[in-house]
Amino acid sequence: MLVAAAVCPCPPLLVPEVAGGAAGELDGARAACADALGVLAAARPSRLVVVGPALSEARGAYPEGSPGSFHGFGVDLGVRLGRAAVPAPEDGRELPPSLAVAAWLLAEQGWNAAPVEGLGIGETLERRSCADTGAELATRTERLALLIMGDGSACRTPKAPGAFDERAAAFDADAAAALGRADIAALDGLDAELARELRVAGRSGWQLLAGAGRGAGLGGALLYDEAPYGVGYFVATWS
Repeated sequence: MLVAAAVCPCPPLLVPEVAGGAAGELDGARAACADALGVLAAARPSRLVVVGPALSEARGAYPEGSPGSFHGFGVDLGVRLGRAAVPAPEDGRELPPSLAVAAWLLAEQGWNAAPVEGLGIGETLERRSCADTGAELATRTERLALLIMGDGSACRTPKAPGAFDERAAAFDADAAAALGRADIAALDGLDAELARELRVAGRSGWQLLAGAGRGAGLGGALLYDEAPYGVGYFVATWS
């Protein structure tokens, strides 16, 4: 059963070494993520599953200790998923960037509250598959916590990665409100095709969360809702 969830953005720029001189621009997002992880730990989960978008070759499960890095972003920095005392698997695949960011966040907070595993999913995963995956995760763990990594639209301003789209702000507002209210019906109803057009990286994870949270009776709180660099970044908690 789902006992807590956190939603965080997944830009590598959250890692100060990657952001360099611009690191201070995301201090608020980092602080909100730290608060959200505190909510997860306080729920005393028996397992934490970290979910994030991944390209086809990186989709699937990642055991605790799986390695990741930010070498592709010009930084000699490695991370491992989960508790520091858990060794890396001998044949572990490298984490996709979204899960590497999550691993960094967990390490920064000294996560030791529960075993951790990762799950990379496609940004275009069909709504029903998202919900079914979330429901299956919730039913096979007595006290499940989820950390959902993913960004909103990348089309909020003319200089955004996806250029400007007048529909982006409204989509992000609806998604942020649904996450902040733990509104399962609203998340389940997000338009997957519109999300694809707006380059939303978090839609599939949010709908997975909706499937996991059905019947759990959790309340939500929105901790951060900004669009630096023209990309929607949200931090929310369910508990």
